[in-house]
Order: sequence, then structure tokens, then C-alpha cells
Amino acid sequence: MSRRWGKAERLDRLPPYLFVEIDRLKKKLLAEGRDIIDLGIGDPDLATPEEIIEELCTAVQDPENHRYPLDLGLGEFRYAIAEWFQKRFGVELDPDKEILPLIGSKEGIVHFPLAIVNPGDIVLIPEPLYPPYRSGAVFAGAEIYYLSLREENGFRPRLEEIPKNILSRTKILYLNYPNNPTTAVVDRKYLSQVVHMANEYGFCILYDNAYSELCFDNYKAPSILEVEGGRDVAVEFHSFSKTYNMTGWRLGWVCGNRELIAALREVKSNIDSGVFNPIQYAGIKALEIYETYLPRLLRIYLQRRDLFVTGLRKIGWMVNFPKATFYIWAKVPKSNSSTEFCKLLLEKSHIVATPGVGFGPSGEGYVRFALTTREERLQEAVDRIKKLL
Repeated sequence: MSRRWGKAERLDRLPPYLFVEIDRLKKKLLAEGRDIIDLGIGDPDLATPEEIIEELCTAVQDPENHRYPLDLGLGEFRYAIAEWFQKRFGVELDPDKEILPLIGSKEGIVHFPLAIVNPGDIVLIPEPLYPPYRSGAVFAGAEIYYLSLREENGFRPRLEEIPKNILSRTKILYLNYPNNPTTAVVDRKYLSQVVHMANEYGFCILYDNAYSELCFDNYKAPSILEVEGGRDVAVEFHSFSKTYNMTGWRLGWVCGNRELIAALREVKSNIDSGVFNPIQYAGIKALEIYETYLPRLLRIYLQRRDLFVTGLRKIGWMVNFPKATFYIWAKVPKSNSSTEFCKLLLEKSHIVATPGVGFGPSGEGYVRFALTTREERLQEAVDRIKKLL
């Protein structure tokens, strides 16, 4: 009997995994017993703070927390988010209508287009990109219009260059600053321009602010909800993953325009059953220790950034000091493609890095390093790169 199933056509719109060869080589070298320094994945090597773990352990002992959570999330969690947001950005949010907990911000980012996009609508996505922006648009049947991020423009999309016939059909603009992978940052003036254009053409902004707290050199990342008119057109995503070393916990939130929040909540109520209550209580504790914990975390990443960038610059690789994130976005120092250079790094120096082209065509010629390993390993990586170059 012939079968009538097969892979959905929408999956063919997703690009192939470009790092297959690098992964294959990495596994081969590990099997040979090689000492691999992995700077490829943005997954913190640091432990989740002990206070957060203890809060989870306490909450999980309560049988009341073993039941289905509310899809809107715990009231205490939403109020804790609102209090933190007001202190951090000076923006008052309605905990009941302008905040929605997520099973990690990635989940909300991917599901959001399902809430407001119809097939044929246009979604604007800057590239190099965080791949879930593209996935969400594809799954919703949208047409994607890519905005190239170039170094000469500060890795910011030139919105004024978008054709008006594209803007008139646009439903969503994804925006992410501090940016992964380029580490670029923006100020309120730029966000005001984006908000003005969204109001003019009637599209909404999905602002990914996952790296808002990992900032250096007196830079403080703004919220798009701080900008006049921002709450009329935007929602903003936040994550516990990078700020509190909680990548595996899967906890985040989205906040902002209440109509957009309500639409996403309707989608999520048909897909998942919310965040496990003990994890939400752990999130409350994380927000409570924010002011005492964050400076310790930033010192660690600042020391790693300075050691790695200074080391590369001493050997002639003129890499910039990023003002935010725990990534280094560096021009490939040889005449290789980004994939070829990363393969060379792995074969000759046993260092894993991410080729820029994997984030989009505009990433060609760049490589991304993640500072998610100890200082002595970063110094070892510098020493190996020196020998390679």
C-alpha cells in the first residue's frame, strides 16, 4: 500500500543545517581524543545561582505545584516581572494584560506569527539572524523580506530603503538588540525611528531583548517600550537563559501591546499548558536577586571579553570590543569563506567557532565566538590561533 505522508512542504523553506561538516569533524576529533575548545554555542558554562536552585527545590515539594499551571502564568510571577521592568526601564506594565510567561523566549518568538500572520503577509527579518525568526515566519506561511545588516550601517537595518509596496504588506518586523550574532547595540533614538515607521505603515515590532542585561562600558540596553508610541506597536521578549545561566530551564516572557499579547495567549492555550509552577517560582527568586547577582556575572564576562579580544589584537587580529552580549563577531582574517575558516580552526587549532554565513548571507566573511568557557581556556584558544595565523 502506498503511503500518503511525507515531509511538509513548509520544511523545505527552511535552509539546511550548514554546520554538518563542522559537527562531523568535531565528533571525529573528539573520538580521537583531541582537546577541543568549544566557542561555538551560546550556552553559558556558569552554574545557575544557588538561590534559584533552592527556590525550585522548595516549590517542587508542594503537591499543589504538580498540577497543570495556568496558561497566563502565576500571578506572583507576572507581578514580579512588572516590578522588575518598572525598576529597570521605568515602564509600568499591567501584569494581567501586558505580560505573558513563556517556555523560553524562543518558544514565543516562533509561535507569535501564528497569532497575527496570514499566508502571503510579509515578515521583515534582519540578517544575519537568530534562526527562530525565520522558522516562525515560515510556519505561519508568511513571505519573508530580508534586511541586510552591514558593518558600515552599525549592523542596523536601513528601514528607509525598504520599498513602500513591501512596507504596505508587512505584518511583523523582527528586531534584536543587543544583537546576536553581530553584538551591535542601538539607542532610543534609533528605536524611535523604528516605532514611527511601524505606526506609519501599520505593522508590529517583535523586539527580542534577550541580551539586555549583558552590557559593558557604561552601555545600558533600552527597551522599545520606553519609546513614545512603543507600546502601541511592539511587544518585547525577555529571557532568563543568559542573564541567570538558565538555558535548560526554559523560562522567559513577552510584554507590551495587550492586543498582541492576547493573540499570542490564544495560540499558546491551544499548543501548551504553560510553564511548570516551580520554575516560575524560581524565576521570581531570580528577579529578586538581580541587583546583587548581575554585577558578579558581568565582571566574569567583561574579564573574558577583555582577555580574548586583547589577546587576538596582540597577534594582529583586530577584533572589536563588543558593548554587549557574550559573543565576539570578528572578520575572517584570511581569504577563506567563513565556513572554510571555521573548518581550518577546528582541524588545525581544535577550536569550534560558528561561521557567520550560518546566520545568513550577510554573515559571510565573519566568525562568531561565544565566551562560554573559562579564562584559561580562552587564553589557550588565543595561543592556538596565534600559531595558526
